[in-house]
Amino acid sequence: MILYRAITILFDIIELLIFVRIIFSFLRIDPYNSVGRFVYELTEPILSPARELIYKLGINTGMFDFSPIVAILMLNIISVILRNILL
Repeated sequence: MILYRAITILFDIIELLIFVRIIFSFLRIDPYNSVGRFVYELTEPILSPARELIYKLGINTGMFDFSPIVAILMLNIISVILRNILL
């Protein structure tokens, strides 16, 4: 199905951007340069709800940010649900 394939590609791109953001954080790349800002602006709407979920569950992650892992898990769950609906 074309719609499912398009959604899958979109989710793959979002996951890739999340991994790029993780790498940027390890390399201390400035989030205010053009590439950094692009990646941050595209991933923040996905990572912000994940951060909020971690906070509401009362999980203390210390200095580590587990929101990318939670966001990728949420994307995979949504992808499975959409696959079951569309196929």
